[in-house]
Amino acid sequence: MRVPSYTLINRKPNKMKIGKQIADLRKNKNMSREVLGQQVGTSGAVIGRYEREEITPSVEMANKIAGALGVSLDYLVGNTDLELTDNLMKRIKEVAKMNDKDKDYVYTLIDAFIAKTKLQGLV
Repeated sequence: MRVPSYTLINRKPNKMKIGKQIADLRKNKNMSREVLGQQVGTSGAVIGRYEREEITPSVEMANKIAGALGVSLDYLVGNTDLELTDNLMKRIKEVAKMNDKDKDYVYTLIDAFIAKTKLQGLV
């Protein structure tokens, strides 16, 4: 029996603007604007302008910022509330490389934990 692959996307958009999202993620990682700027090839002053919504980063720059902050581009721009971290993405990629039989085992295990969590929420 083939288990359908999981799509890890929450279709409810986050109403947060990209500037606030960059600022919040950066601060949560205790990262200065200057350090983030260095990691993505720009200055701390430009990062500040993004955060204040004075300018909007290009798609390429937003992608670099998302990578430096360890989140998906969709999460950074508010297309999903699900924070796909680098760690989670690495795991998903490893599962994607598995043969179909092993994927089925992984999906069955995930389904069991999801069902357990839902049942615990009812108690």
